[in-house]
Amino acid sequence: MTASNDSERTIVIGTRKSNLALVQTYWVKKELESHFPDVDFEVEKMSTQGDKILDVALAKIGDKGLFTKELELGMINNEVDFAVHSLKDLPTNLPDGLMLGCVSKRVNPADALVVNEKHKDKQLDTLPEGSVIGTSSLRRLAQLRHHYPHLTFKDVRGNVNTRLAKLDAGEYDAIILAVAGLERLDMSDRIHQVIPSEISLHAVGQGALGIECRTGDERVLEIIKAIQDQDTLDCTLAERAFLRVLEGGCQVPIGVNTSIEGDQLTLVGMVASLDGKQLLKDKVTGDRTNPEKIGQELAEKLKAQGAGEILAAILAEVGR
Repeated sequence: MTASNDSERTIVIGTRKSNLALVQTYWVKKELESHFPDVDFEVEKMSTQGDKILDVALAKIGDKGLFTKELELGMINNEVDFAVHSLKDLPTNLPDGLMLGCVSKRVNPADALVVNEKHKDKQLDTLPEGSVIGTSSLRRLAQLRHHYPHLTFKDVRGNVNTRLAKLDAGEYDAIILAVAGLERLDMSDRIHQVIPSEISLHAVGQGALGIECRTGDERVLEIIKAIQDQDTLDCTLAERAFLRVLEGGCQVPIGVNTSIEGDQLTLVGMVASLDGKQLLKDKVTGDRTNPEKIGQELAEKLKAQGAGEILAAILAEVGR
């Protein structure tokens, strides 16, 4: 299959093969078809490194393009025209020739507690001491250890259905997943508790879809802009700038929460040690017309408080 040039009507969309990735991609396809009924959109499914390596913790694999590299090669080789990503999986520094072309409207970016049936009467703060909580995210791990040091944490990998099966089989007392993913998979009934941001700041870009395309591909850029959401774009640009300055990837304990009021954007950011004993949190409010400046300012603010040393220690600990 060959991607389009300007004389062709077909646009080829690249995606991972996971259920969630496909749901997200077919949502984008349907939205774009409603705006461009004369364009044929085809979906090309690919497996990424992150999909193939399921027996190693994400943090130990490294995260530069863990869920994106194969899709990016497809764009560079003109096999696909653009790729749909969970924005939280998209590195802040993209390969030469590629760009973040569009960000869709964000759905709830919060984390969710999903429990084994035996704990259906419990919340995070009432789970018994020693309860085993599954998460593959160092961000979630560090924040929950900070607030609930009496709980036990264990890595969990696989797609959402695989993780839920492990939970229901009793391997875990509870697991932490993204509210957005469960909602998109029509699994909202599995959300036992939406974890407040005071406990767990979400991942950079969580809840939003990022569409990556070739730099300067005007035809594709014109098409994908149809589903751009300006509020989400401003918020996530601030978040991604924050992450970029801290030189953190997707698999480090960095969390954010962003809000817009009028022409002002407020970014809350967090950096924590893996054991949860050190947790730095601060915020910056500024003019939303320059969201990246807000993210950069907050990153420098946390660096001045010791964030760089915390992150360096983590990278040494996980062997990267």
